[in-house]
Amino acid sequence: MMCIHSGEAMVLRRAARWAAGAMAAVCMVLLLGPSAPSGVGPLARPLPFDAAEEVVPDRVGTWNICNPCGGSGLNFGRATEIATAAPQVIGLQEACVRDVEEIRAYLEDVYGLVYRVEYGTVLRNWNRCGGLPWWPGGFGQAILSAAPMTDRVSVEYPDGGSEDRGYLAVTTLVGGRPVRVFNTHLAQRRQGEVRAGQVGVLAAEVARHDRAIVLGDFNAVPHAPELGPMWALAPDTDPGCRPSAAGADACTSTTDWNSKFDYVFLRGITPRTHRVRPSPYSDHHLLHTDLARAGG
Repeated sequence: MMCIHSGEAMVLRRAARWAAGAMAAVCMVLLLGPSAPSGVGPLARPLPFDAAEEVVPDRVGTWNICNPCGGSGLNFGRATEIATAAPQVIGLQEACVRDVEEIRAYLEDVYGLVYRVEYGTVLRNWNRCGGLPWWPGGFGQAILSAAPMTDRVSVEYPDGGSEDRGYLAVTTLVGGRPVRVFNTHLAQRRQGEVRAGQVGVLAAEVARHDRAIVLGDFNAVPHAPELGPMWALAPDTDPGCRPSAAGADACTSTTDWNSKFDYVFLRGITPRTHRVRPSPYSDHHLLHTDLARAGG
């Protein structure tokens, strides 16, 4: 009888998932023909060889998926990026409901990853998200979770700045343990005073929980004064990144313009790893982190 070692089994499983994704993409082209998104088909990149084999139960991520916004084929590429990391939970910002639904469909149909979703819509905008003029698409935050989510709360900040902004919060399982997960998008980069007010609203709610994960695009560098209340509650997962000008030099950039704007703040939870994945499908990079396992 032939014995297969664990390392060989892992290679076989990864190869099988790679082949399945490629075959599913080709099949979609055959089924959809010219209507298939431009990112799908023989030119689509299957998952890289180091992709996660399945959802990683103690991994969380955050990604601002817009800019470029819309466009044919982008959502297939975004789904591929998420499937590569396969986090248990990921917070998406600047997310149109239609885009998220398409991403979820690709994740399940092409990569076999089933995610539940909760939305924190802050505005309905036809120019951004399509839809009918009298029923435009929803725009805001979304949380994808492989486990069920409960106690959803969606809050719009009293002052959004130049565009409505807010946060979404749910309770779900990460690493087999319940945790409160927040996902937010703060006001644009030149609106520090507005962000300060928004952080005050968010931090007051985060402080109510002993264990919390705060994901999002904060539109501010680590030593920006308005982030002070968040740093007082929870460190960011980037191990060398701290809320000082000197500490900011050690922060891994999360944007195409070489700034750290995206964070995974952890309250009562210890990180193990931290990774930032640049992507052609957004001007922000997908950030994901693995958390310390229970008892570890």
